[in-house]
Amino acid sequence: MRYSQYFIPTVKEIPADAEVISHILMLRAGMIRKVAAGIYNYLPLGLRSIRKVEQIIREEMNRAGALELLMPVTTPAELWQESGRWEKYGKELLRFRDRKEAEFCMGPTHEETVTDIVRREVRSYRQLPLNLYQVQTKFRDEIRPRFGLMRGREFIMKDAYSFDVDGAAADISYEKMFNAYRRIFQRCGLNYRAVEADTGSIGGSSSHEFMVLADSGEDAIVSCSGCDYAANMEKAEAKQVVVTDGAEPLPLERVATPEKRSIQEVSAFLDAATSSVVKSLVFLADDKPVLALLRGDHELNEIKLKNVLGCETLELAPDAAVEKVTGAPVGFAGPVGLSIRIVADQTVAGMKNFIVGGNDRDLHLKNANLGRDFSVELFADIRNVVPGDACPRCNGGVMEIWRGIEVGHVFKLGTKYSESLKATYLDAAGKEQVIFMGCYGIGVGRSVAACIEQNHDADGIIFPIPIAPFHCIISALNPKDEAVMAAAEQIYNELTAAGVETLLDDRDERPGSKFKDADLIGIPLRIVVGNKNLVNGNVELKQRRGGAVELLPIADAMAKVRQTVAEALAQ
Repeated sequence: MRYSQYFIPTVKEIPADAEVISHILMLRAGMIRKVAAGIYNYLPLGLRSIRKVEQIIREEMNRAGALELLMPVTTPAELWQESGRWEKYGKELLRFRDRKEAEFCMGPTHEETVTDIVRREVRSYRQLPLNLYQVQTKFRDEIRPRFGLMRGREFIMKDAYSFDVDGAAADISYEKMFNAYRRIFQRCGLNYRAVEADTGSIGGSSSHEFMVLADSGEDAIVSCSGCDYAANMEKAEAKQVVVTDGAEPLPLERVATPEKRSIQEVSAFLDAATSSVVKSLVFLADDKPVLALLRGDHELNEIKLKNVLGCETLELAPDAAVEKVTGAPVGFAGPVGLSIRIVADQTVAGMKNFIVGGNDRDLHLKNANLGRDFSVELFADIRNVVPGDACPRCNGGVMEIWRGIEVGHVFKLGTKYSESLKATYLDAAGKEQVIFMGCYGIGVGRSVAACIEQNHDADGIIFPIPIAPFHCIISALNPKDEAVMAAAEQIYNELTAAGVETLLDDRDERPGSKFKDADLIGIPLRIVVGNKNLVNGNVELKQRRGGAVELLPIADAMAKVRQTVAEALAQ
């Protein structure tokens, strides 16, 4: 492909509305252009990388035995009403009516649609296992779309769905997809972690997220220094280590704490460590008040608390509700004297003589003790893990915190959707059984954006060869020089014939401009053809990653490019 005939509208300026590096660089490199909030045009250069990710996905999904199909973007409301998600999914589900006033939605995911296909077509256990996947546009009406392709409203997604006779068979399908995902992200050249995750609105018994490690990642990832355990912050387990304070209980003491509401304010005012204060947080669980207790130097994990309580909805109580329950303004709540349900983090179990709110304005209590002053209904892991925590799976390992970008998610759905949509089969004895399901998603455009977050420098993108829009760019420094163009054309034709995707920069631009554009768009290999070196039969070969430059004979340069590309694609 000739650069002069291609459409790569690069820009020098940093776009005003771009916040993260992938958004900035994809706009500057002419890969995407904004249409509306969270909705983008994929320009030719960006689409080439997206298609390469799609191709890797297809190859690995097919290798794992999955079958490709294509479902419509729009879904009738009836299917979502059958699963119960029409009401539960929330405002991210874009609902609309057609001219006949029939209700539809733009599919953010396709569990209902694919389950409807299977329940209509699968009758016997002989038709299972079955795994169906698609690469298709999705729409989620995000309240605050941002970061370009990282969190858009319309996006390209690969979603797959497995159907099995029972839980054991479903576990095998899940493992196949888990391993396929590992191969996909390895082949894309991404540094990633597979972490245990909460199932969220998709549901199911368990799930894993595939996270690309990047400092700009929205999500916190927890991993062990001594074993393979890894989880996102929502799911990460805090090991149950209860350290019992051997101190004798001291008399409960009322202490005035005027306008001291936060843990930091109270601990500083009372000259106490934040770990000796127990914070009391009032929540509404299915609209009923519950008090959550945890050490002052820890942060509550609402997902864990919701799972422990087994409630459908959980929200921090508004100020008026807190005052109604405790009799005090926010900042002075405490467990002593309250008659509501109390749940405490397991680290609170061994504490003695700690500080709590006094359930009165400007009042805290010192030397509070479990059992004597109040009772706890349940102790559980309801806090976020912190660096240095002991690993819950091995002896000696400690927890480390990373930042990551979710690019894939796999779920064990069980019978969540097959039961509600009545997807069944007849077993060998002719008895009707409910199908077991799994679902598996990859954000395609998001994977490209995450790759850029992980692979860039001050000059632009540094694409891994497998998903680079082109493998090699040939910069002809003086295209009006016949010898230069003849050599550049020869290299271009031979590399293209050898299967190396090559972009020939034949523009009549200054060398500096060509080099800046080549660095910006992130092509991994660059051959510079100029009359100064050409008189000796040489060209310059530069590696985008690391910037290594070699002066080589033309044949050697082409051979090295072919070898480098072949090795990268063979991984």
